[in-house]
Amino acid sequence: MERILVSACLMGRKVRYDGAAKTSGDALLAAWRREGRLVPFCPEVEGGLPVPRPAAEIEGGAGGEAVLAGTARVLTAGGADVTEAFLTGARAALDAARAHGVRVAILKEGSPSCGSLTVYDGTFGGRRTPGHGVTTALLARHGVAVFGEERVAEAAARLGELGELGELGELGELGELGDRF
Repeated sequence: MERILVSACLMGRKVRYDGAAKTSGDALLAAWRREGRLVPFCPEVEGGLPVPRPAAEIEGGAGGEAVLAGTARVLTAGGADVTEAFLTGARAALDAARAHGVRVAILKEGSPSCGSLTVYDGTFGGRRTPGHGVTTALLARHGVAVFGEERVAEAAARLGELGELGELGELGELGELGDRF
């Protein structure tokens, strides 16, 4: 059975910077949870950051690839450098993915760790810019397909390509997406 790495906050765990969860009500995630496919994970907590913690963004909105390359840092609004915690968490996420044979992840969009399409631009003004979070960049570098919580159907299509549908086939959620991915 194909396992799926998922942001712990999407599973209702109160691990976000503000001490809250961002629980997903997605039917596919619920089906995968029942099947025991999900590997909940919070790279920021695993990297040693507390809950709650100051919000952090990648300087200049440079994206996780720049953090991995050492050309950008992850900073709090107060200017504290939390880059090492984000790198440690990303490495722990990769270790968890490898331990469970994960090839697909569903992570919290916009996060400086988990964003798969966008991250905040580093100004703490609420503006997003295209890019990946640090964990997403590291996972992608190692062949894990990462999707945000609004792209679960695309993750399901990827699982279909891998020959792993489980309850998805019964739910019929793939539709035309299966033909595009």
